[in-house]
Amino acid sequence: MGMVMVKCPQTGRVIPTGIKSDRETFLRSVVFYGNTHCPDCRANHNWFAREAWVEEPVIRPVEMFGAARCADA
Repeated sequence: MGMVMVKCPQTGRVIPTGIKSDRETFLRSVVFYGNTHCPDCRANHNWFAREAWVEEPVIRPVEMFGAARCADA
């Protein structure tokens, strides 16, 4: 599970929309319109789903198998 992200049109910085999804589900969703408050420029930004993407957390081998198991490898 990750966070749907958009780019602030004022600053160019990436901001979270507050919507959680996985990439596959988000890509299959119907076209929709969203509104997100930007903490950087303090404005509300309207966006379409095609302008957004899902950033999922990176899982490292240590997190998947535990430190002891990776140390044995």
